[in-house]
Amino acid sequence: QESMKSRPRASTIRASEIGSHQFCERAWGYHRKGVESHHQEEMQIGTRLHEAHGRAVFSAALFRLGGGLALLAALVLSILVLLDRFL
Repeated sequence: QESMKSRPRASTIRASEIGSHQFCERAWGYHRKGVESHHQEEMQIGTRLHEAHGRAVFSAALFRLGGGLALLAALVLSILVLLDRFL
């Protein structure tokens, strides 16, 4: 029986490749064989768009966190003011 270590590396499919395979089996196969796409410029544009989208999502998450912290601070301050007024 052949062990995992003695198998050629090219036959190993990584988890990160599964999404590529699901998206386009033919492109995945070409990539595995070392065939370069003719659409390098379009792929670079797509990569830049994905990176910009990632930054926008991260910024939105930071703004949401900031809003939640501001709401929490306002709530705590309101409770402190009410306690000071009625106690």
